[in-house]
Amino acid sequence: MMDGVRVVVVGAGVVGFSTAVCIAENLPHVSVTLLGEKFSPETTSDGAAGILFANHNPDVPVEQQRRWFKSSFDHLRLIAQSEDAPEAGIMLSSGWQIFRDVPKDKTPYWSDLVLGFRIMTEREMVRFPEHRFGQAFTTIKCECSRYLPWLEKRFRRAGGQVEQRRVDNLQDLSGSFDVIVNCSGLGSRSLAGDVSVQPVRGQVLKMEAPWLQHFIRDGDGFTYIFPGIQGVTIGGTRQGGDWNLQVDDIDTLGILKRCSSLEPSLTRARILSSWVGLRPDRRTPRVEVEKEVAVKKGGRSVTVVHNYGHGGVGVTLAWGTAMEALGLVKKSLQETKRDKAKL
Repeated sequence: MMDGVRVVVVGAGVVGFSTAVCIAENLPHVSVTLLGEKFSPETTSDGAAGILFANHNPDVPVEQQRRWFKSSFDHLRLIAQSEDAPEAGIMLSSGWQIFRDVPKDKTPYWSDLVLGFRIMTEREMVRFPEHRFGQAFTTIKCECSRYLPWLEKRFRRAGGQVEQRRVDNLQDLSGSFDVIVNCSGLGSRSLAGDVSVQPVRGQVLKMEAPWLQHFIRDGDGFTYIFPGIQGVTIGGTRQGGDWNLQVDDIDTLGILKRCSSLEPSLTRARILSSWVGLRPDRRTPRVEVEKEVAVKKGGRSVTVVHNYGHGGVGVTLAWGTAMEALGLVKKSLQETKRDKAKL
């Protein structure tokens, strides 16, 4: 592409590292640096349930949602079927999503993108007497406490550089880089001045229950059981506008009660750990070029590409939106090259 071009990615969660890897691997002649204040195991991504699943977002075109989902699913499925699967923390996961009432949309937009999607039979529903409808399918479970270090290794292998550093203002980076890619999640409230990004507090427990092999997710999104490589993640909470990062005992009891009603054997399981994180929620993920670019001292403009606001579907959409952000970076560099040629 362009020798001597410098790109910086801000944010070391699953969206940031996915974006950095996409850029570094696809633009080998570009220097890519990732800056993060916190790295695994201290990111929001680390505690994520990490199951590939998404609700329909009415504010995003369905084809775009399908593209993001398919890109992420196909990327992670290749890893799950490779020798890297254990190190990367990626596995196929089969199970059920169940509903108390029959949903309007019995076949979600991603039904043909996961594996083996079908409507559950009456016989299968017998074990869930309070639910009237269910979907069975195989999706992917991504354990970010493994996946993020694996992505970092892949990024460094592609020539990427990593620096632990707090960024208080994107303008501060404009003197050192040609393109700034903002993947700062909740940090975008200050870095991008976007107060529409709101915290949604999530609390989960990790249980020792090796006998559980299938996931169960209540269609309301509040109750789920996701077996993983190490332990079973159960949850959860969705508390909008709540910045509390402390484990709440009342939430813990509520999670245990709800999940045990779906899977009674959990009453015999040992709690391995509790975790709280803040999802960077927004009406829609923001994947676009900033219209008003940051201006570098000396008059040279610097493009800002945003990729944040994924809420509870960061793992699900990360690779898809990262590929879209890559396209925006490519386009920006091509335009810069054209403008230089005119001079």
